[in-house]
Amino acid sequence: MLRFEEIRVNYLGHTSPETGSHSRLNPPPESPADSPDADIFTVSRLNREARRMLEAGFPLLWVAGEISNFALPASGHMYFSLKDEQAQVSCAMFRRANRRLTFQPEDGDQVLVQARVSIFEPRGSYQLIVEQMEAAGEGILRRRFEELKQKLQGEGLFDELHKQGLPPVPRRIGIVTSPTGAAVRDILKILARRFPAVPVIIYPTRVQGEAATREIVTAIEQVSARNEVDVLIVARGGGSLEDLWCFNEEAVARAIYACPVPVVSGVGHEVDFTIADLVADLRAPTPSGAAEIVVPDCVELLRNIAMQERRLTKLLGRLWADYREDFGELRARLRRMQPGAIVLQQQQRCDDLVRQLANGMCNDLEFRRLAGAQIVQRLRACSPAERIRHDLYRSRALLDALGHTLDRRLAAVGSRIAVAAGNLNAVSPLATLERGYAIVRDAQTGEVLRTTDKLKAGDRIKAQLARGSLVAGVEKIRKQ
Repeated sequence: MLRFEEIRVNYLGHTSPETGSHSRLNPPPESPADSPDADIFTVSRLNREARRMLEAGFPLLWVAGEISNFALPASGHMYFSLKDEQAQVSCAMFRRANRRLTFQPEDGDQVLVQARVSIFEPRGSYQLIVEQMEAAGEGILRRRFEELKQKLQGEGLFDELHKQGLPPVPRRIGIVTSPTGAAVRDILKILARRFPAVPVIIYPTRVQGEAATREIVTAIEQVSARNEVDVLIVARGGGSLEDLWCFNEEAVARAIYACPVPVVSGVGHEVDFTIADLVADLRAPTPSGAAEIVVPDCVELLRNIAMQERRLTKLLGRLWADYREDFGELRARLRRMQPGAIVLQQQQRCDDLVRQLANGMCNDLEFRRLAGAQIVQRLRACSPAERIRHDLYRSRALLDALGHTLDRRLAAVGSRIAVAAGNLNAVSPLATLERGYAIVRDAQTGEVLRTTDKLKAGDRIKAQLARGSLVAGVEKIRKQ
């Protein structure tokens, strides 16, 4: 928390917090004009610095009060005052925050808000920026719920390591609930339908009000001391947060945690959640759900027993057949181990080995014959006469291929020369002159004339024809 005695603002008339008097080294000037280094605050800067100091000095905090002057403009932001008997403060709750509201605030509502302290700079007004709002009664209970939840969770009361498993078929069931409520009737009805043979012990308590907490704790302690049930159901019907609050008390939670018997919590409806649900070994969505969890369905159980009986009978039959088969195999092995049977087997084995030896020798001789033939063939292929004959044949083939290649290359070169000569003749100036054209030059400079711009009457020109040339004089020039 920011301490105001540590805030040092350099303004006219500044005093030292250590001595409570003006600094002797820097005495305050009488006016801003006397000191060019004086730090003069504008109103905007003052409000801005004050806002920063307030926002940094106060954490996000909870404030309780009554709503007044409530306004909800078209922007979606909420503006109101929060007051008590002696004071009030302006509040603003912006649209992004008020979307999470579960009720519509009105003037006169007692609420609990989570807010940041700030200043509205344009007017310099002190206000709260609300991040969360709850109805006062339920909001306080929810805060107490969260605080106790965090405390017990830190101590490990919710850890799965401490959860006990439920017995498959309990010998006796205990119920801690109101003896006159609808919850106990629903539980007994479900137990009678699913497993009527199991006895039930009811530990009557109140399940609402200030005295309910002590009675519930006493009933759970009785269950622990008597050790007469295999599983315990702690249940009540639905209700508001205030109605269910006795199951959010720390004493009830610690009694459930200390109970040596597995505890099933069936408090409220499916949407309700209590500290007892977190500490219990198992949570049921409703009291009826708790009854369905603690006992199996007798019809299904009998069906499973019958199925297991059939499986056991089939397994015993299979084992008997296996034993008979093993006995037959052992008796046959015993017969085979007699001396006469062994001699016969060895004689049969010798005959088999003789046949294998004969087949092996025949196969080896055939393999060696084929290998010799392959060696002879390879020697013939490596003979010098055969290689010379092969090389002569290959030389003749190469000479024939060379002659054919030279003929094709000479024909291709002649064709390209003829085509090039034709193309050269087509672009030759002499061919152009053969078609009746002439090259006209200035008779004095020899420059080729392409236009009449540089000529006048009386100039002499020289014309180059396809065969010979001539010199002429210009009599008349006609412009195109």
